[in-house]
Amino acid sequence: MNLLTVGLSHNSSPVRMLERMAVGADDVGKLLHELLRSEHICEAMLVATCNRVEVYVVAETFHGGLDDVTSVLSRHGGVEFTELADHLYVHYAGAVVEHLFSVAAGLDSMVVGEAQILGQLRQAYSDADEAETVGKTLHELAQQALRVGKRVHSETDIDAAGASVVSEALSDAEEVLTSLSGRSALLVGAGSMGALAASQLRRLGVAEVVIANRTPANGDRLAESLRAEGLSADTVALSELSGAIRDADLVVTCTGAVGSVVDADTVSRALRDRSSDAPLLCCDLGLPRDIDPEVAELPGVTVVDLESLQRRLADQHGGGARRDAGDIIAEEVRSYLAAQRSAEVTPTVTALRKRAAEVVDSELLRLDSRLPELDTDVREELARTVRRVVDKLLHAPTVRVKQLASAPGGSGYADALRELFELDPQTAAAIGTPQAVEDAEGVTSGGSTSVSRAQPPKAAVVSRDRSEQDGEDR
Repeated sequence: MNLLTVGLSHNSSPVRMLERMAVGADDVGKLLHELLRSEHICEAMLVATCNRVEVYVVAETFHGGLDDVTSVLSRHGGVEFTELADHLYVHYAGAVVEHLFSVAAGLDSMVVGEAQILGQLRQAYSDADEAETVGKTLHELAQQALRVGKRVHSETDIDAAGASVVSEALSDAEEVLTSLSGRSALLVGAGSMGALAASQLRRLGVAEVVIANRTPANGDRLAESLRAEGLSADTVALSELSGAIRDADLVVTCTGAVGSVVDADTVSRALRDRSSDAPLLCCDLGLPRDIDPEVAELPGVTVVDLESLQRRLADQHGGGARRDAGDIIAEEVRSYLAAQRSAEVTPTVTALRKRAAEVVDSELLRLDSRLPELDTDVREELARTVRRVVDKLLHAPTVRVKQLASAPGGSGYADALRELFELDPQTAAAIGTPQAVEDAEGVTSGGSTSVSRAQPPKAAVVSRDRSEQDGEDR
């Protein structure tokens, strides 16, 4: 089995391509099931945020899994693979682990160190679990990634500034409007990002927030929570956007809708009806974008969107905190891969012990047939002695092979055991099922594997576990 990630993010793709590939909440389950119906994919998880779309799968073969994932993504976005490939990156084996741990830590985010990604990863796992598309491998990987992300945030200052895409966009808004204190804001969208934006607006001292949302009940709930915190808040229907924009100094959109929610005609009418020529600042945090690009061409209107944030934040650095986070991630990746490699040899060790027990039982049965008159106490002592001898002979090599297997390329030791003791690979594989291994030794198995004789596709950026690059592909 091969652990594989195929994705695109703000690091590899312009916002216009991210918009085309964006996955709405209603489409996540459909894409996961489509992935699992593919010929070569056994497990699947989808991470879709405002600046990334990543698919994590366990595939029977590398190239088969890669073809399946890219086909699903191409169909979803209505994009030819030749166009999409220039913006994709591909990770496999240990490089998947390193990438996901970095994502969880916020090191791969548009705003380095932002903590929202942990909630988004948790949601991605929950969606896949609900769709029943994750198995043992992705379950373990996702849970470990969440733990690593929490460790990075608790042991480093990577998120000391508390920055996020929302806070960075509102920082730009403050620069244009001089200050948001006492201003009136219109918030379009009352989901998780809308709630975060509302919280940020309250802290920045806005005097009033008006909320427009597709589901009125969600907008009412957010408005009520803001009023409970002492901020004037009300709601309007999406059909009343023009009047709400007319009375606002700042418009923040984050709906996740497909297609523009705020068009140029609506904003033009609002500007004509304004009682002053005060500038209007629009923050578009939606992917696909919520605000028609033509709005930015209107006089007196400034638009801050993910594309402008991407340009501004492209060269940001996390300094010492980023280095500290990188050290933690490197340590966690080594530990995770070592544990997975060690677990991979467990089925073979279990099969060897099972084979030895069968040989002992067979020989003791022959002894019974040859010496039926043997005293019962003597027979039992002989059986115990033989089993002790076999256990002692197997103890050192089986313990040592697990230690050796935790090193890069260590799976070769399991191959050697199977060859030396003529163990049936299918038997070892059967013993390697999670329940069988837990029953036998209380040790779980699974994890990333190398790609068998796979050559990375030229159309995408591909990385693999660096610890395996010098070893033989298998």
